[in-house]
Amino acid sequence: MNAQTPRTAIVTGAARGIGAAVAKRLAEEGHAVAVLDIDEPACATTVEAITSTGGKAIAVGVDVADEAGVQTAVERVADELGGPTILVNNAGITRDNLIFKMTVGDWDAVLGVHLRGSFLMTRAAQKHMTEAKWGRIVNLSSTSALGNRGQVNYSAAKAGMQGFTKTLAIELGRFGVTANAIAPGFIQTEMTRATAERLGVPFDDFVAYSAKEIPVQRVGQPEDIAAVAAFLTSEEAGFVSGQVIYVAGGPKG
Repeated sequence: MNAQTPRTAIVTGAARGIGAAVAKRLAEEGHAVAVLDIDEPACATTVEAITSTGGKAIAVGVDVADEAGVQTAVERVADELGGPTILVNNAGITRDNLIFKMTVGDWDAVLGVHLRGSFLMTRAAQKHMTEAKWGRIVNLSSTSALGNRGQVNYSAAKAGMQGFTKTLAIELGRFGVTANAIAPGFIQTEMTRATAERLGVPFDDFVAYSAKEIPVQRVGQPEDIAAVAAFLTSEEAGFVSGQVIYVAGGPKG
């Protein structure tokens, strides 16, 4: 891959897991990275991993579902690192349950972080992209968008992310801004560990069972998603927009 023009990137939910891997990979590509998470102190590990190897990064604490907080966070990023022209909407939570047990609070919390959060972050960041006539937006969807037992809220949110992405591509393409979604399958993170705990299954067994169902016979790692995000945010990806890329070790959808 050719050398990238240094940009300012924002990655939400970047304290750990997929977000942390994406933030570190974008720093390796030469970008300054704003590491956003609701828990700002937890971002320190990701920031240290970037700065210790000569990269530039800052930690910014924000609840992505809070309108005023998002505006303040993006303004801080612009002031300290420069106008953000790369945005990775990765922040997410799960509140799994069967629909007859699911509370309105659990529904609202999941839709709030995934959809409202991505909307607010994108609305705030796109101004910098359209002014620069260049931008890359990557939204994290999931194979759960196709339906997954016990995740009616999460599945709805991740399906919504796909329609959100395609509409952004239509609206912002004329300004040199692309929008794409990555839909991971089983990725080995704290979130999937929590799912195993909810099911009462040892995590190692959960991983082994899941790997057998995946054509490449292994579960994904955060770095697998980071590699796709690195391409979608690159100079070379300027003709790729409005796409949903399933990163699941085999056919999906």
